[in-house]
Amino acid sequence: MITPFDDFPIHQTGDPIVQTVSADPNHYDRYFFNGCDRDGAFFIGGAMGHYPNRGVIDAAFSVVVDGVEHSIFASGAMPLGRETTIGPISISVPEPLREIRFTVAPNDENISCDLLFRARTAAIEEPKQTIVRNNVKIMDYTRLTQWGTWEGTINVKGQIIDVKAESTFGVRDRSWGVRGVGVQTPTNFTPGEMQIFWLWAPLHFDDMCTHLAMFERADGTRWMESALVVPVLDSPDAPTWGADIVEPEEVGNIRYELQWQKGRREMESAAIEVSHADGTVDRIEFEPLYTFRMRGIGYSHPHWSHGSLHGTLEVGSESIPLGEFNPQDPSCIHIQTLCKVRMGDRVGVGVLEQLSFGPHEPTGLTGMVDGWNPA
Repeated sequence: MITPFDDFPIHQTGDPIVQTVSADPNHYDRYFFNGCDRDGAFFIGGAMGHYPNRGVIDAAFSVVVDGVEHSIFASGAMPLGRETTIGPISISVPEPLREIRFTVAPNDENISCDLLFRARTAAIEEPKQTIVRNNVKIMDYTRLTQWGTWEGTINVKGQIIDVKAESTFGVRDRSWGVRGVGVQTPTNFTPGEMQIFWLWAPLHFDDMCTHLAMFERADGTRWMESALVVPVLDSPDAPTWGADIVEPEEVGNIRYELQWQKGRREMESAAIEVSHADGTVDRIEFEPLYTFRMRGIGYSHPHWSHGSLHGTLEVGSESIPLGEFNPQDPSCIHIQTLCKVRMGDRVGVGVLEQLSFGPHEPTGLTGMVDGWNPA
């Protein structure tokens, strides 16, 4: 069960905060955030990770505005007290599972912010995600996800963005456990073919939120899935965890339609259908606005990848026009496409996260990073 203590980077295992110690170098404890203006004027991403068995803390903040993805990174020695500050980047938790503040102090990279996340929903616990290869757990972690609004200010190289709660929606998650980070330990096992197909779609509508998460193998066999309708809090002080929350509705028979852009592993169009217990079907259609490359907050970044070593402290930045990313560069495969979404008469906003390495027969992918090419 998720409790307020799970909002702090103090976990020792891939389970909620009650259990055993792991010496695995891939043990991690991470915050993740995203957010967007309802009409797509800007998109933000943020992350902070602790890697206690590597002695590393890292963090990043990214904003897409006027067609450019601007990012600031910081990495260094992890403090023994698990403080949530590295370089100019800090996270504080005014009220666990309800409010989180993400700040980037003024710095030489000229990217800064002061942002407050306020929950729109209770926190949900996603299904445990575990992969075992050669009798070794290479992935084993728990994640909570929560929908909310953002407010505050962003300064990008002198351009001030006023972030308003009534028009800026986002998602934050906390995850902890074991997942491949940093340089991997050499082994004598025969290398296996890398393959991953992952979709994640946390969406905002005026009167509710929805959630989709799934992993599939190369042949389309689905080994993890979750789809929920998540109630919006009915008051600012409504419970966000525990027995008194309004439970999300589990929906099933998950089906998706995904059309890649030619030559890319990036959606051109998408739709999801789910069935309720009474047999009614909801269809959600995605209209892409633009795509955020997750490398902007460290995921698979060639220099700033999560858990990599940068001494006591290193801070840096990059600004890349969206049209200049190479869609077949491995660091550009993990993406979140900002979309307007429609479900019947409802219109909302959110992302479709896509991560696809290796072949995936149902959507026509071949090779490791080859873009989709119709026969």
